[in-house]
Amino acid sequence: MQGKLKTQRRIASDVLRVGESRIWLDPTKFKDIKEGITRADIESLIDKGIIKKKMLKGQSRSRARALHEKKKRGHRKGIGSRRGEKSARMDFEWIDKVRALRKELFKQRKQGKIDKKDFRVLYRKIKGNSFHSVNHMRNYIEGMKRTGQ
Repeated sequence: MQGKLKTQRRIASDVLRVGESRIWLDPTKFKDIKEGITRADIESLIDKGIIKKKMLKGQSRSRARALHEKKKRGHRKGIGSRRGEKSARMDFEWIDKVRALRKELFKQRKQGKIDKKDFRVLYRKIKGNSFHSVNHMRNYIEGMKRTGQ
């Protein structure tokens, strides 16, 4: 019956600079390992390949992906995860408005109604919440053309 060889495992972990759980002892060379009681003995057993260190176990990427999928599906939005008032968290109206404005802006640029410079200025104005609606932005662009800006 094989013992645990605690002392040898401890010395080997110290020599290899890893935890005791990462030490592999060759089960067929039990007697040789048992005789190794000094640090030098253990080092020679390591050189012979009787004692080795196990490779680190990494974390599976599938776990990380699963967690990401869970979050993407809308989980983890319970009471314990909430910060701020409902009105502070509900910015979907603003998102919808910005998306509509940007879509219109891209369309205007594609049609050649505005140049690159105006496009960039208007894009920043959209982000800054300068326009109430798509119609408001169209009127602003018409005004720009009339005044020659």
